[in-house]
Amino acid sequence: MRRAYILLLLILGFTTLAFGGKIYGSITEGGKPVGQGVKVEVTCGANNNAAQTDAYGSFNLFVQDKGKCLLKVNYQGQTPSIEINSYEGSVQYDLILEKQGGQYALKRK
Repeated sequence: MRRAYILLLLILGFTTLAFGGKIYGSITEGGKPVGQGVKVEVTCGANNNAAQTDAYGSFNLFVQDKGKCLLKVNYQGQTPSIEINSYEGSVQYDLILEKQGGQYALKRK
């Protein structure tokens, strides 16, 4: 019984290491911050995580999964997106919104 308990603790300990981490950064358009209240959504697998920008266009959220994710920004009725990666630790994504032919696109700084 004691071995099973120790084995269970080890398994649970290692599975917590497989979780993602913090994703933070800023969003600008034309060299200026997008402003407060712009919705930022990160989708990793079946999990969605959302945040809003502050007055400086900065966002900050925690993602549970590691690996490839999709970051979407809801801005002026459009939802441009960019593929990102989530890691165990923190990762910073400073993004630029560019208007191309009437449509916004997201690019990394």
